[in-house]
Amino acid sequence: MSAKGAQPPLPPWGTALAGATGAVLANAIVYPLDIVKTRLQVQVKRRPTDQEPTTTNDIHYTSSIDAIKKIVEDEGIRGLYSGINGSLLGVTSTNFAYFYWYSVVRSLYLSSQTIPNPPGTAMELSLGAVAGAVAQIFTIPVSVITTRQQTQPKGDKRGLLDTGREVIHSDDGWPGLWRGLKASLVLVANPAITYGAYQRLRDLLYPGKASLRPWESFFLGAASKALATILTQPLIVAKVGLQSRPPPARQGKPFKSFLEVMSYIIEHEGPLALFKGLAPQITKGILVQGLLMMTKERMEILFIVLFSYLRKLRDTKLQQAANAATARAREVLPVVVK
Repeated sequence: MSAKGAQPPLPPWGTALAGATGAVLANAIVYPLDIVKTRLQVQVKRRPTDQEPTTTNDIHYTSSIDAIKKIVEDEGIRGLYSGINGSLLGVTSTNFAYFYWYSVVRSLYLSSQTIPNPPGTAMELSLGAVAGAVAQIFTIPVSVITTRQQTQPKGDKRGLLDTGREVIHSDDGWPGLWRGLKASLVLVANPAITYGAYQRLRDLLYPGKASLRPWESFFLGAASKALATILTQPLIVAKVGLQSRPPPARQGKPFKSFLEVMSYIIEHEGPLALFKGLAPQITKGILVQGLLMMTKERMEILFIVLFSYLRKLRDTKLQQAANAATARAREVLPVVVK
């Protein structure tokens, strides 16, 4: 029997917990890049003819390095970790929900097959899209609050709950917590492409391998995430624009759709601006995805070993209980000797 067949499969919640753990560790490590890419994506270059600022922050960043330098100068090192509590809460809930539902729908698909075969690329993408859509519906409010926190100017920093109240008390009301939901549902293509590509690359490069080495998991995660990020970057930029405060030039009028955000960006900066923040987005995505998959693989092995130990411990206790019951029965019942 192969090693893969000998390992008992993880239940959906075990896979979800392993994925969420990996995501939290990975995002905590690279969180400053998340701040940088968000600040770059919400700023709009100001033209000489503009009468009012076009961005939510008076400071303009020319690059990722320039953004890090100016954030530290203006807000200190803590500025690079603004909104991290909400972000990690969002990462935990989103990834737990995603990995849970991905495991469920993938297991249902495999069990429905007469002859179990790994899903093809199209099916992997479909399964990832379904899981991503379900996860987004439940977790997008945290994403909205985190984006607001990350783009709050110095002197107007607020906590997670206060920022949530600000969103609720705005013109949008409670539905404001689900601002950008349509863009997020379209963006399920990102994790769908990521995890679909990851599974296909794994099947192609490491067929039949039960567990990957850390560097193998990192490589597959990084390659799949880079591809997904490049393909979906305009939607990512539009989603950030929807969830952040509207630029002062719009006089407090929020964007109504991600198409309106994209039109605004193209009008003021040109079509290439739809890819602004791509460098930190890819760098963050590669590091997070690589670390996530590497950690997730290790956590899954850890949970498998833990579950095996618990099963063995349970079986041992059951056997001991059975032996004790047998011994007591022999003492009580009469023994007939021929």
